[in-house]
Amino acid sequence: MGHIPTILVTCLAVALTILYFVMPEALHFTILVFVSAAWFLVAICWLAEKSAAYMHKLEGGHEHTHEEKKKLASYGHGQTLQMSASEISQARAELSADLESLQSSLKNKDKEIETLKKEISSLQTLVQIEKLKTELANLKTLAAKENTKKKK
Repeated sequence: MGHIPTILVTCLAVALTILYFVMPEALHFTILVFVSAAWFLVAICWLAEKSAAYMHKLEGGHEHTHEEKKKLASYGHGQTLQMSASEISQARAELSADLESLQSSLKNKDKEIETLKKEISSLQTLVQIEKLKTELANLKTLAAKENTKKKK
């Protein structure tokens, strides 16, 4: 798979090189710039490919553990997987720690929800009190207007 970019860029460089000889002389400088850039990209792709191959040779043992993780993730229902007791206990400890952290965060969220509910209920009562005060003030002003009408 690492060869595909190198092959494609090489084909581009070859095509541009052929165009250099086919195009009129007025375009030679422009084509020469593109040809040099394309061959530079060929060199970069080839070096990247060789570097990746070299790094995979060095990893050796890491490649095997990575494949095991992929296999572990790809097992479906009804299939068995063999693991050592230490791996199982390590996985169990990690999962237990994750579960405890989730439970503690849920408890904190529940406490926050309860305090927010209390604040909402107290705000609702404050709003109701303010409504009653405004209604009382409106009634007092209406009563005062009626009293002034009666006196006249």
